[in-house]
Amino acid sequence: MKGKMICLEGGEGAGKSTALKVVTGWLDGRGRRSLVTREPGGTPFAEKIRKLLLDPQTGEIDPVTELLLMFAARRENVVDVIEPALADGIDVICDRFTDASYAYQGGGRELGPEPVALLAGLVHPKLQPDLVVVLDVPVKVGLERIKRRRGGPDRFEGSRVAFLERVRQAYLERARAHPDRYAVIDATQDIEAVAAEIRKCLAERLA
Repeated sequence: MKGKMICLEGGEGAGKSTALKVVTGWLDGRGRRSLVTREPGGTPFAEKIRKLLLDPQTGEIDPVTELLLMFAARRENVVDVIEPALADGIDVICDRFTDASYAYQGGGRELGPEPVALLAGLVHPKLQPDLVVVLDVPVKVGLERIKRRRGGPDRFEGSRVAFLERVRQAYLERARAHPDRYAVIDATQDIEAVAAEIRKCLAERLA
């Protein structure tokens, strides 16, 4: 059997790292093989692109250039990591995927969904996640969480509130448009409540 692809999405400070542990634990508890990857990243080359994109020293770049770099890294991850694992019956948990481009470049950078859809059709025409878990948190709450972390914010975390609000709304719009594949989790709840909702979602969607 082909593996399932589960993507974790959400704005800055939404708690994807915690959610990742919940998902892997749920899959392990059912004896399912799983692999974790992230975007941008997942391969040595894609990780180099990630470093460039997240480094605050990179500064402002053209939104289309940013989108193209995201999809360049994505293509490497799809070809070298994601598709081979799924074909081998391994479930893939991806920390962000193309929905992040719809949210950050399409929404946040105001490119709209069309260029994202065009590149998705080129980069992974037959691949789409089986389940997208969107961890939703108000922008100001997410930014407060980031402030408590060690180290400074990355290039996206340091963006203006208006940009991050557009990102959040783009995620919610995607979820409303595709309720069969998306689940929105209120990430303002305590960790155990969020974890319980994620486990319930996995049991309902992947059983």
